[in-house]
Amino acid sequence: MMKKFINKFHPARVVKYKNLTIIGTSHIAKQSLKQVEETIKKIKPEIVAIELDKKRYYSLTHNVKRKLRFTDIRRIGMKGYLFNLIGAWAEKKLGKMVGVSPGSEMIVAINLAKKQKAKLALIDQDIEITLRRLSKAFTFKEKWNFFVDVLKGLFFGKREMKKMGIKSMDLTKVPSKTLIKKLIKKVKERYPSLYRVLIEERNYVLAENLRYLIQENPDSKIVAIIGAGHEDAVLKLIKEGPEITYAFKVG
Repeated sequence: MMKKFINKFHPARVVKYKNLTIIGTSHIAKQSLKQVEETIKKIKPEIVAIELDKKRYYSLTHNVKRKLRFTDIRRIGMKGYLFNLIGAWAEKKLGKMVGVSPGSEMIVAINLAKKQKAKLALIDQDIEITLRRLSKAFTFKEKWNFFVDVLKGLFFGKREMKKMGIKSMDLTKVPSKTLIKKLIKKVKERYPSLYRVLIEERNYVLAENLRYLIQENPDSKIVAIIGAGHEDAVLKLIKEGPEITYAFKVG
């Protein structure tokens, strides 16, 4: 029955391992909202794990637009500060194009978890740690690549997509595995530091926290909502990783 339920969605988007079900989402895709809602209602998990830290959880649940101030540069560095500004602006702009606020699938998961009296687990790394590490890692070459890629995107967007073998992109749906792999490969080639900090390192954090939840709650159904770009790597790390020994709180 579960297999039939999972297969009604895109095969790359909902996967199951032991007592864990992972939903790979796009933070601005309407398809993700439906997947999260239908999966949680069908499975009725005891634990819902979401790709948020405490700061981003508070911002989403209290509808607070957390704007970094210049004083925050001391903690996270100038590069991390600028990256956060640019990233938030781009995500908001894309969200307006499709009519979905960034992170809406997380709000759906949070509300359903509360309604079904499931526990919430915040499994992502503190955003300030990520931005601070990004500030230290981002190189001059990567900054130049970023400047060049922005110009290419503005003036030769369709041509650049064709070079990657991308004919079109539907922002209302979660990208296919093939497209995600192409995009991640491009990021890894052009921005190795950004790839390491934003994707690779956080894959380990997400995987360790999920492994701990599985280990400590073997009889509980767990649903995890994470970005589709993390899905394959996190699942692989969960399967291959050792036992977790550190404490992890579920609230």
